[in-house]
Amino acid sequence: MDIIEISKVLSNQTRVKILQWLKEPEANFPPHQDIDHFDDGVCVGYIQDKTGLSQSTISTYLNSMQNANLVIPTRHGKWTYYRRNEEVIKAYVESLKQDL
Repeated sequence: MDIIEISKVLSNQTRVKILQWLKEPEANFPPHQDIDHFDDGVCVGYIQDKTGLSQSTISTYLNSMQNANLVIPTRHGKWTYYRRNEEVIKAYVESLKQDL
């Protein structure tokens, strides 16, 4: 886990909001049309719609979050779904408590 890289990713309010929304996807996003669960996360289109940002911006944000291991992508056909990496998030929070 790279604490500095994760901290950089979390320095953006929209990326923090995305992680907050992904914590409870059923409460923050409409049901998926292609699959009937959120086990693999939320599709990029729903995240884009909720933020109101362009597809390229959201893809860049999600890519940086994936590179920091904060989210886990899963492909279903032509769609990619993202969910939180709870283990990394928990380890990051614990490391901040210990280091500060």
